[in-house]
Amino acid sequence: MIGTIAIIAAFITASGIIINRIGWRWFYIAAKTSKRDLLALFAYIRLLILVRKYLKNNLTISDIFEINCKKNPNKIAVIQSDNTDINKKLTFNELNIFSNKIANIFYNNNYKNGDVIALLLENSPEFIGIWLGLSKIGCIIPLINTNLRNKSLLHSIKIAKSKCIIYGENFKQYINDIKNDLYMENIKLYQYDNNNNDINNMILNIKFNTINIDNNDNDNDNNDNDNNIVKLNHNNKLLYIYTSGTTGLPKAAVISHARYIFICAGIHYTLNMKIDDIFYTPLPLYHTAGGIMSIGQSLIFGSTVVIRKKFSATNYFSDCIKYNCTVSQYIGEMCRYLLSTNINDNIDKKHNIRLMFGNGLRPQIWKNFVERFNIKQIGEFYGATEGNANISNTDGKIGAIGFISRIIPTIYPITIIKCNQDTGEPIRNSNGLCQICKPNEPGVFIGKIIPGNPSREFLGYVDQKASEKKIVYNVFKYGDSAFISGDILIADEFGYLYFKDRTGDTFRWKGENCSTSEIEAQLSNITDYRDIIVYGVEIKNMEGKAGMAAIYDPQENLNLLEFSNNIKDILPVYARPQFIRLLTKIDLTGTYKLKKIDLQKDGFNPNIIKDKLYYLDSNGTYKLLTNDIYEQIQNNKIRF
Repeated sequence: MIGTIAIIAAFITASGIIINRIGWRWFYIAAKTSKRDLLALFAYIRLLILVRKYLKNNLTISDIFEINCKKNPNKIAVIQSDNTDINKKLTFNELNIFSNKIANIFYNNNYKNGDVIALLLENSPEFIGIWLGLSKIGCIIPLINTNLRNKSLLHSIKIAKSKCIIYGENFKQYINDIKNDLYMENIKLYQYDNNNNDINNMILNIKFNTINIDNNDNDNDNNDNDNNIVKLNHNNKLLYIYTSGTTGLPKAAVISHARYIFICAGIHYTLNMKIDDIFYTPLPLYHTAGGIMSIGQSLIFGSTVVIRKKFSATNYFSDCIKYNCTVSQYIGEMCRYLLSTNINDNIDKKHNIRLMFGNGLRPQIWKNFVERFNIKQIGEFYGATEGNANISNTDGKIGAIGFISRIIPTIYPITIIKCNQDTGEPIRNSNGLCQICKPNEPGVFIGKIIPGNPSREFLGYVDQKASEKKIVYNVFKYGDSAFISGDILIADEFGYLYFKDRTGDTFRWKGENCSTSEIEAQLSNITDYRDIIVYGVEIKNMEGKAGMAAIYDPQENLNLLEFSNNIKDILPVYARPQFIRLLTKIDLTGTYKLKKIDLQKDGFNPNIIKDKLYYLDSNGTYKLLTNDIYEQIQNNKIRF
């Protein structure tokens, strides 16, 4: 009896110590989040099992794709929604045949494992087939942003060390503009034409020669079968995807076969996607979201994916209804555009979409959006193409971009650390190590780097110097390292993560990240090296921040017409300043750095700014921004 009492007393004492240490609140939080965390843990385990199986068997994307081809050769792999031609619906077998022909053509033209072949093509089934075919002979394919022109386009091709570029006929003029520079670099030009809209009758113009891709030799195994051409490795480089955070000077992020699988499978398991789902994406396939997260569902899991050349708000749900889609993709701007369309009871809720996934859905419109369009689940995700810190909202928490488990926080090693919110630099303790933020304390988001682990590895960019800037060392112990996102996030007490802002010289506009320092450098070059400060400003009811350039022009002799024409040659559309402020004086810090914060706080309000202000009109020229124009912008009568 005494022994039993002693045991009970010891248990009560131990429980008291535990409760005193972690608090009663922990049990409440654990109860509230246990289902969410356990489901996520189960998904993570399934993901690790899959990636380790593919690693063990040394499988590449094309290996996995061909397994799906054998399982369902006549299943539709990809559909192009804005083309009614029946041949724009490709089965797995048809896509495989086409990709094999691409592989053999370039293999027979002496392209080999490790060669870099850039691809500049609009969304189409052929876009997928071309890079898939090139990957079968071990080529690395930089997927070029179709918005780039002149210097930024040339830079993207050169920085990847491309031996050649395949470009669509729609981009012929843009290639001609830089053709001499490409020839000087000994970069060959291959123009792809598809005049017949027939997947089985395509032409590649290879410099001065024409190679026909047709079905005349389907019985020739050497032409339609890529078996044993070259043995590839699971960890080989597959694609270069350009981060949109570099405006005129994009950085090429490295995507290996292993990384591609992890990204695609991660979103698949986390959001409980199904193999028989039909996916819809109007996003560009040269970016990670459309090109991996959606297209990967077809290549890796054998699902059908419907693509569109360009997003159309009026056709979005019509397309989903037409092709019986069950999962669709968005970026934040798309949701706002969809919500602004006229209400149509015959379309808005007549679709079969059970899940929409993407990033950038503003909390302010989240509830209205899901109610109007009857979306059962929103899968908001967060992550960088080059990074290893990727998360997603699995339970529809409004405004959240993901979560960190409060029960088992170390299971997925991501966290938020204290930082200088202006520079993004970590704030270290007396031991020189980083500090974890408390609930509701803003900080920079990081992901621990573990080499060899596909979920924790950091492959970075082709440019190693650029890669080093994204790594922080001596994080929680000496010698460790982490990928630092540069984004300020907040986690509440339940672990839900919310995006707050971007640190340093970046802002996001039209779904693209823009580097202010690089825009400043480009603009300075075309204005006789004037002092220029670029920053992002908020426009009422607009997602992201619009670019604004404060230009030092005390004599007011800047030719804005010439300026607006010149920026078209050096900056993509999304990186061009929407507002101009002509400064008559300029302030410097004690270390002779241009001050930016005060200018950013002023915004573009002519009621408080004495300097002349201009806005970029729909014709691409800068017009004087008056009080009346300002009110029209604020009331969304002038759109950007």
